[in-house]
Amino acid sequence: MSSYKQIYYQIVFGTKYRKPTISNEYCEELYKYIWGIIDKRKCKLYRINGIEDHIHIFSDLHPSLSLADYIKDIKIGSSEWMKTTGHFPDFEGWQVGYGAFTYNIRQRDMIINYVKKQKQHHKRETFYDEFKRLLTENGIVFDEKYLL
Repeated sequence: MSSYKQIYYQIVFGTKYRKPTISNEYCEELYKYIWGIIDKRKCKLYRINGIEDHIHIFSDLHPSLSLADYIKDIKIGSSEWMKTTGHFPDFEGWQVGYGAFTYNIRQRDMIINYVKKQKQHHKRETFYDEFKRLLTENGIVFDEKYLL
């Protein structure tokens, strides 16, 4: 018998100290680089987007990977690349934590659209407020002092 899976994650993480260090001019290059990391881990990227201080990744997760290792690989690989390109001179790294939220097949298109519209969305809602809302909507108990 074969193994089957359907594991969709929306992963959200920010820049260190939430500094706006991801320039619009080079964000597409960053997203393509992250896509390569995801592809090498046999995962499928459905959508990636963000703004100057954070990104959203909507992808599946290959069953051979742990979520923590997957995110660690993305953060380490993209951080090293960002620091060597010269396109992100103020980038110091990614924040330590992350948010990871699961979705089912019926929610897939809704989340793809949500990630696609991040730049418009953040004209109305800050990253801090968005992250708190995502945690609350997903029933995750959190201490606000760790969100700063």
